[in-house]
Amino acid sequence: MKPIDLRSDTVTRPTPAMRAAMMAAEVGDDVFGDDPTVNALQVRIAALLGKEAALFMPSGTQSNLCALMAHCQRGDEYLVGQGAHTYRYEGGGAAVMGSIQPQPLANQPDGTIRLEDIEAAIKPDDAHFARTRLLALENTFGGQVLPAAYVEAATSLAKRKGLATHLDGARLFNAAVASGVPARQLAAPFDTVSVCFSKGLGAPVGSALVGPKDFIARALRIRKMAGGGLRQAGILAAAALHALDHHVERLAEDHANARTLAAGLQGLPGVTVQLPQTNIVFIDLAPERAPGVVERLAEHGVLCTGLYRLRLVTHLDVQADDIQRAVAVLRQHL
Repeated sequence: MKPIDLRSDTVTRPTPAMRAAMMAAEVGDDVFGDDPTVNALQVRIAALLGKEAALFMPSGTQSNLCALMAHCQRGDEYLVGQGAHTYRYEGGGAAVMGSIQPQPLANQPDGTIRLEDIEAAIKPDDAHFARTRLLALENTFGGQVLPAAYVEAATSLAKRKGLATHLDGARLFNAAVASGVPARQLAAPFDTVSVCFSKGLGAPVGSALVGPKDFIARALRIRKMAGGGLRQAGILAAAALHALDHHVERLAEDHANARTLAAGLQGLPGVTVQLPQTNIVFIDLAPERAPGVVERLAEHGVLCTGLYRLRLVTHLDVQADDIQRAVAVLRQHL
């Protein structure tokens, strides 16, 4: 039987309807700014998130990098969660390519950073210190939706202290569907937002960076330096437009499948399962259960990632009957 791939929601294949949209896309040269489908996507996503302008990016990593480099200069720093993608999982790009110092702060179990930790980390205007310029948050964080009251308090604190704010919203639409709060409202407290089309929305490639027009103009120059200038990119933008039209509301199915998966694993000795808010299930294993578990599950048709903590992600290529089969395999082989 075909393996059930729960490694990530990045593993999806374009649907037949998405492929048809890509084939029919009107294209131009986006480096010259004349690809009509890319332009349409940029207008659409900027309006959807309530910002002035947007820039199509090949990846979320590049989108976040361009944001950090447009907000900060050499010798500046950004405040960020210890477990955030922009600090831990994106190759250290801000430091390597932007000469921007990250100031990592402890994430709480719900993904937040304590307000007192944020305030204490803001450096005084002194030549001994890097200049604190930016607060970067992430929503969702580990599959959890950041509490709205917390986001408002954290971004208000940053603004009072003269900091800009950026949201890594790779799964922002998951957060919107799970919370019932429109994506525009979730994006509103932030100066800039990066949003991904190739995770829960199921496009093969692409993210967007949204924000003020002058900021996006700076980011465009950085994208060029980072090798992100694409030519007939409308073929990819068409997939993202199709995803916005057809794959946002269905994220609720992924969330329901994740809850079913988590519920089906309750009660196993030596296994602790977090009940998910969105489409990511974490499983903590007792040490004696951990060795070889990923390989053992793969042999029986369930693909996932992790070691002592397993990460399983539902997506549009995983159906309800797949979840039932995955539960059976996991209960037998964890």
